[in-house]
Amino acid sequence: MSTGELLGIEPLELELPFELKKQISCPLQLSNKTDNYVAFKVKTTNPKKYSVRPNTGIILPRSTCDIIVTMQAQKEAPPDMQCKDKFLLQSARAKDSATTKDITPEMFNKGAGHTVEECKLRVIYVSPPQPPSPVPEGSEEGSSPRGSVSENGNANDSEFTNATAFISKLTEEKNNAIKQTNKLRQELELLRREDYKNRATGVSFLFVIFIGLLGIILGYLMKKT
Repeated sequence: MSTGELLGIEPLELELPFELKKQISCPLQLSNKTDNYVAFKVKTTNPKKYSVRPNTGIILPRSTCDIIVTMQAQKEAPPDMQCKDKFLLQSARAKDSATTKDITPEMFNKGAGHTVEECKLRVIYVSPPQPPSPVPEGSEEGSSPRGSVSENGNANDSEFTNATAFISKLTEEKNNAIKQTNKLRQELELLRREDYKNRATGVSFLFVIFIGLLGIILGYLMKKT
């Protein structure tokens, strides 16, 4: 911003993103730094190339004024993208309640005893913003961060589901193994009981046979005697 006593100017260099066959505009803001009415006038070294709206006006005390500088579409680019065009901004105090109709060329005439401030503004050509490069569909680089987050989230959900299913399968196999073990224990117990009964029955039968044989022998001996 300029250090003039009347107006603050922003920016002091007019940057225009140069493009062939395209009209380009740049904003310019003036700030009245005083408690008085201030008149301004904008001139350029190449009036056919540029338009300034508004190019004259009155700025109320402690107020601002926005100006648009527009460069007409150009058919050729300047050598090395260098621009020699300049603007001259003149400002002077005006009477209270002045309007744009009250502005006269005499107000900006230093020879007439008026206090006139002047500020020169350079024009600089800059490269236009580059459009984003197209990305083929389905490309991982072209996927948005949100899409990546979503894909990661889906992948995590899938892994969690697979892990849960695996744990459930292991639990089911464990329960089946426990059931089979209990069943085998029950069958083994039944076999033990049956074996015990068979042994007990076998002993009683042999005892009966032994007693029977003993009775036959005793009867035979008694007959002989």
